[in-house]
Amino acid sequence: MSQQEAIVAVLRRGDRVLVIRRGPQARRPGYWAPLSGRIEPGETQEEALTREVHEEVGLQVSPLAKVWESETDDRRFRLHWWTAEAETGAVIADPGEVSDARWVTAEEFLTMAPVFPADREFFEEVFPRL
Repeated sequence: MSQQEAIVAVLRRGDRVLVIRRGPQARRPGYWAPLSGRIEPGETQEEALTREVHEEVGLQVSPLAKVWESETDDRRFRLHWWTAEAETGAVIADPGEVSDARWVTAEEFLTMAPVFPADREFFEEVFPRL
């Protein structure tokens, strides 16, 4: 099986990042993670980022920069990590995809469980340099 492409949205407000607890219809529900989703055929990474964020939490975003790449722990997905600027509106979560959403610091994220290994690595190694 070939590896699929996905985006991860690093939405910042000050020193905080929006993370979600994956909902009952999401792959691997219950995990805390930044917003993410598959890149559809013919879609750019920026388009996928904008679409996924709007579908999952109802925010409009402007992609800023690709900052990292990683793989999921099962190697099914190549993850393209992007920073993005989010509008100031309220988060309106899709209940199938998102069971909770929080704006957290990197330090707060590292105390949450369960989290994916690549997400932990991002918040420990990459995020402090952004």
